Amino acid sequence: MEPYELTITEADSLLAEKKISSVELTRSCLERIERTEEALCSFISLDPDQALQSAKQADRRRDRGEGGALCGIPLSIKDLLCTKDRTTTCGSKILENFKPPYDATVVEKLNERGAVIVGKAAMDEFAMGSTSENCAYKTPSNPWDIDCVAGGSSGGSAASVASGQVLGSLGSDTGGSIRQPASLCGIVGMKPTYGRVSRYGLVAFASSLDQIGPLTRDVTDCATMMQAICGYDRRDSTSVEKPVEDYHSFLTEGLQGVRIGVPREYFTEGLDPEVNQVVMNGVDVLKSAGAEIVEVSIPHINYCVAVYYLIAPAEASSNLARYDGVAYGFRKEGAQDLVDMYKDTRSQGFGPEVKRRILIGTYALSSGYYDAYYKKASQVRTLILNDFKRAWKSCDLLISPVSPTPAWKKGEKADDPLAMYLSDIFTLSTNLAGLPGLSVPGGYSSKGLPIGIQLQGPHFDEGALLKCGFNLERGLSLERKIPAISA
Repeated sequence: MEPYELTITEADSLLAEKKISSVELTRSCLERIERTEEALCSFISLDPDQALQSAKQADRRRDRGEGGALCGIPLSIKDLLCTKDRTTTCGSKILENFKPPYDATVVEKLNERGAVIVGKAAMDEFAMGSTSENCAYKTPSNPWDIDCVAGGSSGGSAASVASGQVLGSLGSDTGGSIRQPASLCGIVGMKPTYGRVSRYGLVAFASSLDQIGPLTRDVTDCATMMQAICGYDRRDSTSVEKPVEDYHSFLTEGLQGVRIGVPREYFTEGLDPEVNQVVMNGVDVLKSAGAEIVEVSIPHINYCVAVYYLIAPAEASSNLARYDGVAYGFRKEGAQDLVDMYKDTRSQGFGPEVKRRILIGTYALSSGYYDAYYKKASQVRTLILNDFKRAWKSCDLLISPVSPTPAWKKGEKADDPLAMYLSDIFTLSTNLAGLPGLSVPGGYSSKGLPIGIQLQGPHFDEGALLKCGFNLERGLSLERKIPAISA
């Protein structure tokens, strides 16, 4: 086994025993990147020299007995997390040369633990998309089939982990942007409870929906990264002051007394039969582990797409108003006056999908339409949350598909925004309700493409999700594989 194939847990053990150094591990990942990046396009920016310098520092820390679970571990981070004096583009031309003067809180936490940040991962522009095809710089490929999408918007993060370029990554999830690419690329991805992880330094898309979370090769690694990034942050007004549990303590076998709900509305027309089979197989595994399986209903799930695509664009139109060419970022030169500068900068700086959502959001917030659209969508959002609250009275967790289908070919849905939006139908409700969600590899399609299984739980019940995911992982006993990458 090559060093880049290790899990975080395995690498940490070898580092602690001095059987490998962080420099050796980081070089293995950098060599893997060099061999595969042309085909995968996982990264917007790389800094091998800085990565090796960080690895040397991590080795010195471990020599002093100061190393923790992430010390010396090569990671990627999505390119919407601010990194001091290091370009943060959000996958957009309008921020192509932007270097923040500070680190995001989660980046600070990784640095404090001695993690090695190899590079910034490719993504849909401002996290708006389901395939990462909206990136202004490159489109990540699915490591299992480079002609297929890696998912989005954290497509580069997922591809970098699944392919062995890094051992883990941080992404963001506004409507499924961690869980969906994790599912399509065959890895684990968690969207924590809203307020569980600080959003300070996360460039905002939709502030009431955005959340940062890990992408890893297995559930144990997910628990490790969650332990590192969770916690209250006074700099984030949405951060919740609630003690962080020991997530590793939940990684025990057996689900006796746990009730798993199967929401009937998630298993409807349009669900790929192979996806359905994988999820049902997961249900059987959890039942064998001791869980009680019950049928539940989330009746307002059918409104999630409509609600999300009113609320998210409305918040985006407000958040993205700051990109006007004045303070920072791209500016169109040669404008005749201030209004033309604004217009030309935003027209040329933003891509088509971002402009589409800004227009939708501005319309939904406009005078005379606010009550009819945004206000009504917010009211239905409350109904969706109440559906989940009722479900928790009869079950502890939910199991469902992540995506209606396995990964599809690049360009297949690019000209059909509605088809693209519907690909997130099973993940949107988690964000609208502020719940935690976990995607765990469930199996493969007949074409060899990964299919994930989604677990959802009540607010701040990440531990229960990890326990269930751990048992699902153990019961399925899927062989952990790093796909061969061919150009």
